Amino acid sequence: MTGTAIGSYAPDFELPGVDGEVHHLARYLKSYRAVCVVFMCNHCPYVRLYIDRLKQIQDDFQGQGVTLIGINPNDDTRYPDDSFDKMKSFAIEQAINFPYLRDVTQEVAEAFGAERTPEIYLLDSEGILRYNGAIDDSPQNPDGVQKAYLKEAIASILSGTAIADTHTHTIGCSVKWRQPSEA
Repeated sequence: MTGTAIGSYAPDFELPGVDGEVHHLARYLKSYRAVCVVFMCNHCPYVRLYIDRLKQIQDDFQGQGVTLIGINPNDDTRYPDDSFDKMKSFAIEQAINFPYLRDVTQEVAEAFGAERTPEIYLLDSEGILRYNGAIDDSPQNPDGVQKAYLKEAIASILSGTAIADTHTHTIGCSVKWRQPSEA
């Protein structure tokens, strides 16, 4: 898988959200100083460990021109817990405070190069990928975080300084790719 390299333009997308709207990346880039694309899903235990931290990051930075956008690329045929209807329920149950979109064709996840959930792709207002990787260094324990990679990368974009770690190793579940259909 190739994906999007740090310093290159992220692929544009237009995807349906659990809110009933169609979300277009280009519109977000016009309105925000940074856009954080989070490949996530409903059933992954790592997403569940991080969901409150993601909501807190959204709360902490939305007033500064930053938004998160969750995208679920998982195959819902083999993983029915990741269906669009279950996404709507998950968004309500978890009180998700950022858009949660469905990548049913998996083309967006493939274009970004997503391999895990949750996996972060932080874009500047030009749509250039500035950070890819983990949210922080402590999935199991929010109180044990030594390096808040995503928060630090967002702060760097907002202050116009270079991001120290542009890529970190992502820990999580693998993206559940559709199996090639039998001909």
